[in-house]
Order: sequence, then C-alpha cells, then structure tokens
Amino acid sequence: MKLVILDRDGVINYDSAEFIKSPDEWQPIPGSLEAIARLTQAGHHVVVATNQSGVGRGLLDMATLSAIHDKMHKALAHAGGRIDAVFYCPHAQEDGCSCRKPKPGMLEDIARRFNVDLADMPCIGDSQRDLEAAVQVQAQPILVLTGKGKKTHAAGGLPAGTQTYADLDEAVKSIVQ
Repeated sequence: MKLVILDRDGVINYDSAEFIKSPDEWQPIPGSLEAIARLTQAGHHVVVATNQSGVGRGLLDMATLSAIHDKMHKALAHAGGRIDAVFYCPHAQEDGCSCRKPKPGMLEDIARRFNVDLADMPCIGDSQRDLEAAVQVQAQPILVLTGKGKKTHAAGGLPAGTQTYADLDEAVKSIVQ
C-alpha cells in the first residue's frame, strides 16, 4: 500500500497562532489541494495526522472540528482528491497523552488501522514535532517550508535524512514521479 501522512495546519492549509477555530478560518495553501489530488490519482492513500489542542483548550468543540474537516474534504473532492482518514490529538500539551506529536501514538494508530508498516512512508510536516514523530515509526520525514517550516528549518537540528521542499506541491512531485 502506498500511504502518505500529512500534517494539516501549515501543510494543507494556512496556520494561525490563534488556532484554526472555524471553517471560515480554514484556507488552503495554494497548490496543496491539487498536490493531494495528484497523490490520490497516483494511487496513494492520504492520511492526515494533526495535533488539535484547541479542542482540549476549549477554543473549539468536536462539532466545529468536524465542520472544518468537512470543508477540507469537500474542497479536496472538488479538486479531484481525497483524504482517506483524519487522525487528530485533541489534547493540550500538558495532558501528556501518547497521541500528541512528537510522540508516535497517532502514527502507530494509523499503521494499525491501515495494517501497514510505516518504514520509509512519506510523512510531511512543517514542525520539528512532525519530523520527530515520523522518525520514531521509521517513516521518511519531509519538511515543507510553509507554515512553521521556514522557522523549523532555520532552527536546525532536523532528524537525519529529512527531505526539505518549498511546499506540499514540491514534496508531492518528489513522491509521484
């Protein structure tokens, strides 16, 4: 099975320091929906793994998170793509859960659900925690320079073997050849 794991905020859509708290605030990064459509059309399963601590902080409820994801799914369908599943961690950092990236719990759940070994599977994110979670499950860490990506890259300390691309479109071009 060809599987690609994507972070959401800063990879697919614009990120916000105040969190994405409504469907109106969810705006795709130019080219991201088309990139996901190319993955879909090339036979890849696309899964989102996203920390959503805004739920745990009370900034949005589960119905609103679902509405945001519905908007994302509809926009992708319109572009000819699809996301097979969205995994999210609703916990705040201080909760100490095992599913919040950089811990690997969410990615391990994806591996179980799809019955795949994540070794060398592309895992695309814009933050150090995305890359660290990928490394813990032997996935291929890929950094995009959108969202927090430029800041993450400038800070250094990227895991060995991390691939870096300008955006999701460029990363997908390296996957779908």
